[in-house]
Amino acid sequence: MLFSEFVKYLEEIEKTSKRLEMFEILSNLFKKLKPGEFSKAIYFCEERLKPSYEGVEIGMAEKMLEKALSLSNGVSLKKVSDLHKKLGDLGLVAEQLSGKSAKLVKSEALTLSEVYDTLLKVAKISGEGTVEQKVSLVAGLLSKANNLEAKYIARFINGRLRLGIGDPTIMDSLSMAKKGDRSLREAIEHAYNLCSDLGLVAETLFEKGEVALGKFKVVPGKPIRMAAAERLSSAKEIIEKIGKCAVDTKFDGFRIQCHFDGKEIKMFSRNLENMTHMFPDLIEAVKHEIKVKDIIFEGEAITYNEDTGELYPFQVTIQRKRKYNIEEKKEELPLKMFVFDILYLNGEDILSKPFVERRKILEHVFSKGEKIVPSKLIITDDSKVAEMFFDESISSGLEGVIFKRLDAPYSAGARNFNWIKLKRSYKGELSDTVDLVILGYFRGKGMRVSLGIGAILGGVYDEKEDTFKTLAKIGSGFSEENWKRLKKDLDEISVKNKPARIDSILVPDVWVTPKYVITVRADEITRSPMHTAGKDKDNIGYALRFPRAEGYIRSDKSPEEATTTKEIEEMFKIQKSKKLIE
Repeated sequence: MLFSEFVKYLEEIEKTSKRLEMFEILSNLFKKLKPGEFSKAIYFCEERLKPSYEGVEIGMAEKMLEKALSLSNGVSLKKVSDLHKKLGDLGLVAEQLSGKSAKLVKSEALTLSEVYDTLLKVAKISGEGTVEQKVSLVAGLLSKANNLEAKYIARFINGRLRLGIGDPTIMDSLSMAKKGDRSLREAIEHAYNLCSDLGLVAETLFEKGEVALGKFKVVPGKPIRMAAAERLSSAKEIIEKIGKCAVDTKFDGFRIQCHFDGKEIKMFSRNLENMTHMFPDLIEAVKHEIKVKDIIFEGEAITYNEDTGELYPFQVTIQRKRKYNIEEKKEELPLKMFVFDILYLNGEDILSKPFVERRKILEHVFSKGEKIVPSKLIITDDSKVAEMFFDESISSGLEGVIFKRLDAPYSAGARNFNWIKLKRSYKGELSDTVDLVILGYFRGKGMRVSLGIGAILGGVYDEKEDTFKTLAKIGSGFSEENWKRLKKDLDEISVKNKPARIDSILVPDVWVTPKYVITVRADEITRSPMHTAGKDKDNIGYALRFPRAEGYIRSDKSPEEATTTKEIEEMFKIQKSKKLIE
């Protein structure tokens, strides 16, 4: 496909404010692609060059891109910089300059593959002369581009494509393009859950057919999309629902999926980021404490006091997430990993085995560990026993417990009642936190006029619609320093029009691409006609009463991993039932 044709689809997607229109545009795009182009188109739309777990970054700062634009258009660097300050978007700078500059050599039209391959080559450049080589390659690419092509190349390089396309929308669109309806969605998602690579899934579907989707297998080194838990309000309610079950401890640390293929060890975060380099102490522990041919397992890594065994809270553990001074922090804040599931062992995929069988395997493999140990659990059908275990976990400083069906397989990429979480805050009035996606911000008033930001619009994720619904307008909890920092971060992802995946009645002063997740505490959940989360036939949704932010942006969660509409509905029911009891 010509890149000029590809960017026209991107332009259409950028202009739409409706998720269904986005779905139709993507479907039409996929119908036009040829094998070998699907992965490149999908990665480009996702604003990456490879699946997220490969961690391939283009590695060009704004100043480098400005220099490439200067070279490709034959204008001074000062002119590019001044235009950037005026327009605030290097994509628009590229579009404007490319539209005015005369090309010295008339080149052949760019193709999608040529642009993608060049950008991947730029990302892989390292060593001496890296900056010059990257600038030269990008300048050469931009010199061949027309104004619209230059706009999207520059935005991609600058990390500001802002299309806001979600995985579910891509999966639905692939099914429509191949089959004419959404009937392949389940098969596409199953394959995606096992390999975490939508580009690979799409290439397989269009080259080998839908039968090939069923042949995807777990491979050490390719992360499996992680299972998630539902929530209920009491041990009694949970055991009534799922019967005799395992009650597993719930930690508040780094959720990690560890892969060992016999040679290399990799560790992935809950949003599939490769975090291997951050945890040299855990890597050493895997090497010395586990004797297997290959393995994939999941656990929670938490910092702790080596003298007392005390586990530290998440606010301490998060300090281990860093690119630099890793060795220093390793000594200061050692980690212990509590393993709660095993998914693959010695060449065998064991995802489909019942939890109780996987647990027996897990306990055998990790029985002699010191830094990597099995999580503590009990098996019971007695809610009073479960309550006692819950209280014991809380008194130990843990977040709560997770109830797990004994006969359940591992539900990759799914949130269901095979796992049900019970946290301390469910035991009283609504003091539980929720994780909200920032959808936009309102300019400051009064004392915050000088900050330029006074409140943010927060929303939850609707899994069925692949949209974000509003739940709260949050104006407290951040320090003045964090308000300033937040405005700067949000301005970098701001967009002129409401993104297609946002469903909102409120209109903030500035819309942003759904990207950042924050933790929010509130007094209670109420009903409100001003918000769209859980909106009923009377157009009444849910809202948070007296919401306030805690901490800053959660770097360990993607927007789709925020609290869901369904969870808010369940929390409202829990809250309502408690009030009736009281």
